[in-house]
Amino acid sequence: MSTTLADWLQRIEQQHPRAIDMGLDRVRAVYSRLGLTRPAPCVITIGGTNGKGSTVAFIESIARASGLRVGAYTSPHLHRYNERVRIDGDDVGDAALVEAFEAVEAARDDISLTYFETGTLAALWRFERTRLDLAILEVGLGGRLDATNIVDPDVAVITTVDLDHQDWLGNDVESIGFEKAGIARAWKPLVLGDDDPPSSVLRHAYAIGAHVIRIGCDFFVDADDGEEGDGWRWREVGYSLALPRPQLDAPAQWRNAAVAIAALRASALDPPDQAIRDGIAAACLPARLQRLQRNGVEYVVDVAHNPQAAWQLAAWLQREPVEGEVHAVFAALADKDVAAIANAVDPHVDHWIVAGLPGHGSRSTDATGLLRRLPMAIAQRATPAVDVAAGLAALRVIVRPGDRVLVFGSFHTAAEALEALGAEADNRLGQASAR
Repeated sequence: MSTTLADWLQRIEQQHPRAIDMGLDRVRAVYSRLGLTRPAPCVITIGGTNGKGSTVAFIESIARASGLRVGAYTSPHLHRYNERVRIDGDDVGDAALVEAFEAVEAARDDISLTYFETGTLAALWRFERTRLDLAILEVGLGGRLDATNIVDPDVAVITTVDLDHQDWLGNDVESIGFEKAGIARAWKPLVLGDDDPPSSVLRHAYAIGAHVIRIGCDFFVDADDGEEGDGWRWREVGYSLALPRPQLDAPAQWRNAAVAIAALRASALDPPDQAIRDGIAAACLPARLQRLQRNGVEYVVDVAHNPQAAWQLAAWLQREPVEGEVHAVFAALADKDVAAIANAVDPHVDHWIVAGLPGHGSRSTDATGLLRRLPMAIAQRATPAVDVAAGLAALRVIVRPGDRVLVFGSFHTAAEALEALGAEADNRLGQASAR
């Protein structure tokens, strides 16, 4: 029997023939064998193409500021698997995760589970043995057939719907929207963060009788014209709340924060106004436009890995220009629309470094292959690098104070960049100070 967390992670990665095997029958059977019921009295499930992790962070921060005990299950992780399972803001330790994996292993018997399914069941088992007030579950892929959907949420959230994971979810936003809408429940709130959600989402919600709460219709994000000029206001009919600027710095983060507030107000938890203010101000999450200074050069690390996220990144770059040049280190997995991602950001980039992402199985990429898939106008201004660390090393000899280095393209890209920049310790320090 494996004893360390590293042993368990290696084991669960190899035990199922496919990394992704969508469907709920197997995971629901093991859930029943484990005797699980609900991870907490209140459950909020977050789905969507982009903004899921940030929305989880805002909900978690507000709920903790309200004095509630909160469990959060998210994916993927940046540096350590433990980041996926948090209780009261702290990553669950190795021993507690090993105990949960052992429980899942004993219950599954002859049922084969994927890496994500095993991790989801282990998190739910851990949560149910902790006296939580709220469990926040982030959907891994889609929604309808995602392992997190074995739990009935009290509030479901769909942040955005756009093209991503088309091999699994469909080739258009209507198909993808239908998959994501599967987390909604009859007569329960469904919070939507899209101004114009796909009709498939609305049709499904209305068909099952879900209570739809839409941004731009039922709640609003307003600029605050007060003396400070850097705040904002959350508003619904009969209620308005002035709020501070979030630490998470991107145009989309106001929207994510607003969706988080709507989700909590739709639940039975009803956080007080001051907890909402404190939670919005305190929420933090690595690799979401994370800014680092090194020898007068600004490094910006972001997990943007699909066209919608890249357009949001471009909006931030336009809003926050620098005096010097902008150098991009771009690395993406093989199944991504790399041309569309790079095109969105290109007007704000002077020089490109295209790096490989080796060591990720069938999704691995090399710089030469990525360059062939990029538009000629970008490829001609790009320098290849074997990996992200090599790309950053090459830039160190040419960047000057006042320049910006933008690193993006995937969670793996962001993780490798933070490690190469020595920023993982900065992340832990920042999280500790926020608590």
